[in-house]
Amino acid sequence: MPTHDTASALALFDSLPEVSDDFMLGTWRGEGFPTGHPLDGALEAYGWWGKRFDAADEVHPLLFARRGGGTLALNPRWMAPSLPWLDRWPLPKSPAIGRALQWLLPLLSTRRSGARLRQVAHRGRVSAAMVYDRLPIHDCFRRLDDDTVLGLMDQKGARQPFFFVLRRTG
Repeated sequence: MPTHDTASALALFDSLPEVSDDFMLGTWRGEGFPTGHPLDGALEAYGWWGKRFDAADEVHPLLFARRGGGTLALNPRWMAPSLPWLDRWPLPKSPAIGRALQWLLPLLSTRRSGARLRQVAHRGRVSAAMVYDRLPIHDCFRRLDDDTVLGLMDQKGARQPFFFVLRRTG
């Protein structure tokens, strides 16, 4: 996917139609939307697979690919120590770190929901957003087409938003 700058990504996001909570229900495969954010490429290097929206109050925000197939839901609380630096320093994108995380995933995983789906006003418009239960983050969504959304991660105190794309798989 070509790299955009933050201003052009925001302009695209602002031009897209809103989505309802019901539209987001299901399983979505994630991929980066590079803008020069320090997180660009990191989630993919660590094996991030996507998100699953089972119901408005049952959201699994961080699905990771498992060795041998399938996915595991990472408990979002493990992200908390890194939050102050997420938009300031590039995370290492080493395949070795991704392989190490694969071994740790069973210890860091959860069956419990880690977020909720709500209609949230962001950048002057109300659309579906995923609100983390215990982190100062919400992901706002706008429709690219019937099975694709552009996501904007809004983190309290962040200098710039992080963008990603979700494609419906089920």
